[in-house]
Amino acid sequence: MSAPVLYVAITNHGFGHATRAAAVAATVQVLCPEIEIILATTAPEWLLASYLAGPFTLRSQALDVGVLQADSLTMDKAATLAALHRIRQDAAALVAEEVAFLKAAGVGLVLADIPPLAVAVAHGAGVPCWMMSNFGWDFIYRPWGGEFVAMADWIQTQFRHCDRLFRLPFHEGMAAFPRVTDVGLTGGTPRYDEDHLRSRWRLQAPIEKTVLLTFGGLGLAQIPYQGLRHFPDWQFITFDRQAPALDNIRIVDDPTYRPVDLMPLCGRIVSKPGYSTFSEACRLGIPIITVTREDFAESPVMLAALQDHHPHQILTPDRFFRGDWSFLRDLPTLPRTPQRFDLEGNQAIAQAVVNFLTV
Repeated sequence: MSAPVLYVAITNHGFGHATRAAAVAATVQVLCPEIEIILATTAPEWLLASYLAGPFTLRSQALDVGVLQADSLTMDKAATLAALHRIRQDAAALVAEEVAFLKAAGVGLVLADIPPLAVAVAHGAGVPCWMMSNFGWDFIYRPWGGEFVAMADWIQTQFRHCDRLFRLPFHEGMAAFPRVTDVGLTGGTPRYDEDHLRSRWRLQAPIEKTVLLTFGGLGLAQIPYQGLRHFPDWQFITFDRQAPALDNIRIVDDPTYRPVDLMPLCGRIVSKPGYSTFSEACRLGIPIITVTREDFAESPVMLAALQDHHPHQILTPDRFFRGDWSFLRDLPTLPRTPQRFDLEGNQAIAQAVVNFLTV
């Protein structure tokens, strides 16, 4: 009898969707190592391997567009729209190609985060399509108006045929999906002890004066690093290889280390609004300092949930890019409600996948 096969289709946008989907796939491997994992994504293999300890097959395939960006905050709407037109025009051929692949590979279930065409791919191969996300691309595109409205309508049509949605925290309503299961936060788990990390990255400052600067896989142009000179007794950790070599900055240039691995040594995390960074920080109970993001519908939804459930500071881009970093001396704002996030999203989704594929 052949092993069950899970095909994970990951949206072609930054690193966040890839890491959270990979974290769920890794949990599937822990629960049932016999399940074969196929990851369909253009994300780099080293990133996926940093989350999955077991073997997986990487299929370099882009089933959607996401938003084309110069960095983590700067969007190119015109290029995004052109790419959307191309993928919609090529949809029939792309779906046919993936259907043939799924049938040949013996795939038993598609889990998508969250390419709309994954539904047609799964159903063409005669298997269910489950999805996981906190938003749909229709929600992002529709407020941009013009031709994006027709694209949002087309995407909603695909989503309406999804067999099951695992709706993550920090979510919009996702009304297009007919069957919704709310789950907890997803993400990676730190895998190094404190002594190792302090020795490897020469970290001497106490946790309350150690800050992780992380702006996703696309980074952020013009981070005002020079202002950190005014905090000589603090230490700042960044994965930005272009950061200046200041005495109090530690540049993590080893791809075997992930932001989540360094988070336990940090008193706060400075980030842009992004589910994966927010989720991993919330799972570890670390306060978040975030920069607002204009004209991206997910941002106000995420910030509202952050304010409700987790210690935080929210900055305007103007204040952040001014570069005085004085906000680091302020205490985080306490959440508005006593409710905290469910932390077991990886387990909930992975267990459902294992139950389906092994019955």
